[in-house]
Amino acid sequence: MSLIEKARIFATEAHGANNQRRKYTNLPYITHPQSVVAILRSVGITDQATLCAAWMHDVLEDCPGVASCEIGVCFSPEIEHMVVMLTDTPAGRGLNRARRKAIDRVRLSCADHRVQSIKVADLIDNSSTIAAFDPEFAKIYMAEKEALMKVLQKAHLGLQNRAIGILDAYYETAGAA
Repeated sequence: MSLIEKARIFATEAHGANNQRRKYTNLPYITHPQSVVAILRSVGITDQATLCAAWMHDVLEDCPGVASCEIGVCFSPEIEHMVVMLTDTPAGRGLNRARRKAIDRVRLSCADHRVQSIKVADLIDNSSTIAAFDPEFAKIYMAEKEALMKVLQKAHLGLQNRAIGILDAYYETAGAA
């Protein structure tokens, strides 16, 4: 079994352990990491560490009981580091959403091109339905993503352009509404 397949199984089991579902569509959550991996592959990103981290990019924030050290032991310290870099600052700790997102931007600005490319692919997939399903939250979400794109300058250029196109289309449509 390849390490990428092992990461897919690990993420599927972690997200499935509590029957995690996608907001708005109610699909099994694993469809999101699957889409992120497909987006990366669509621009020729095929390296093992990147695709493993893409499969597992949400397990630390969404799956109680999964610790970063488990990823390090089962996969590698490199993949563990990538997943940690992709993990959002948790709610609580007295930090409001705006402050948490600012902390995330600083952390991600220091990340390498692989982590930044995963994050952009994540943005592309998450943005695909949010405006249609939750127009009020989309205003906040898209503004956060616009700010985030400004620091993801090491990401794959094709992914950057695609994400910026999604943001531009959103603002064009929102402005017309």
